[in-house]
Amino acid sequence: MSQPASNSSAASSASTVEDFKANLASIRGRIATAESAAGRAAGSVRLLPVTKTVPEDRLRLAIEAGVQWLGENKVQEAARKAENLADIAGLKYSVIGHLQTNKAKDVARFAHEFQALDNLRQATALQRRLELEDRSLDVFVQVNTSGEETKFGLEPSAVPTFLKSLPGLDRLRVKGLMTLAIFSTDHQAVRTCFTMLRELRDQLRQDAPEGIGLEELSMGMSGDFELAIAEGSTVVRVGQGIFGARALPDSHYWPGFAG
Repeated sequence: MSQPASNSSAASSASTVEDFKANLASIRGRIATAESAAGRAAGSVRLLPVTKTVPEDRLRLAIEAGVQWLGENKVQEAARKAENLADIAGLKYSVIGHLQTNKAKDVARFAHEFQALDNLRQATALQRRLELEDRSLDVFVQVNTSGEETKFGLEPSAVPTFLKSLPGLDRLRVKGLMTLAIFSTDHQAVRTCFTMLRELRDQLRQDAPEGIGLEELSMGMSGDFELAIAEGSTVVRVGQGIFGARALPDSHYWPGFAG
């Protein structure tokens, strides 16, 4: 398997509040530099820390250091953390991995954001559960820009029709699109995935259904987020750059890609 687009994607493992502050400052500095290089306003990109596999004791240190969002791939792990960290006010949870419809009830209960919407059955299940919880949920439509069979997400050509099926699901607030780039050292191949998502978003904006927001682009991870920012990303998902390398392979959480 290829390596990520950057060889410096994983930070040293943080074990103190000061360690986390240093790692966060490093990532935020790189984001700011990329924003400036792309001619974009400072603060136009949101950092979403990817906290999969990180235990609650370390998360408390990261939160003390300034982490406010927790990005999780697996719903069961995210739900456990939401319960165990319920004493901390203001935490927000983003579910960024594939969702089976039988887990929609859990996401509807605790999540603030879902970044992997890619089929109508899933959307309908979320709508029904959100109605029961009397909540709404920000969502991103996941698009498979790399064409890899190991990745979830809609084919780009299927996105316009899918968006037209969503306006009746009023508990889902569509904010934009999300993608995972190809897992490669070829920066041009990686950037092509980001370019494709931006161009698709721009095309869809021309006749998007009423109530469908397409302002956000969630693309870029620890090894490639500078490339994503250059192509218009508004949310970058960074895990190893903040928390250090994981014990389990990334394929356990995101087939074919590191975060």
